[in-house]
Amino acid sequence: MSEQKIRVLIAKPGLDGHDRGAKVVARALRDAGFEVIYTGLHQTPDMIASAAVQEDVDCVGLSIMSGAHNTLFPAVIQALRGHGADEVVVFGGGIIPEDDIEPLQAAGVQGVFTPGTTLADIVSWVREHVTPPTA
Repeated sequence: MSEQKIRVLIAKPGLDGHDRGAKVVARALRDAGFEVIYTGLHQTPDMIASAAVQEDVDCVGLSIMSGAHNTLFPAVIQALRGHGADEVVVFGGGIIPEDDIEPLQAAGVQGVFTPGTTLADIVSWVREHVTPPTA
């Protein structure tokens, strides 16, 4: 059986209007060989979960700069569970204080990336933590 490409959904939850970082990460993942879907700005947790299920993604990358990560990241995970997508790996990045990383991981965010993380590190993390589907 041949391996298919990992499908990644990049999303901007909430009212945060800063999407340059999300677009840069989306492009880096695409250039690394992943299939990438970018949902655009101002997505609700349910919209993100619905898109993840509809697009049959393997992981969801969240980007937030507004400081609402402690509310929105867990809400996306709950919405994914509500849609029966418990197996989808969730990672996120943005302006996230060090003290918030452990609670986010406890809530189910498997990878947290803060300013200064290289694109190569994010690509490597996805390769190591997301299982590609088999055909």
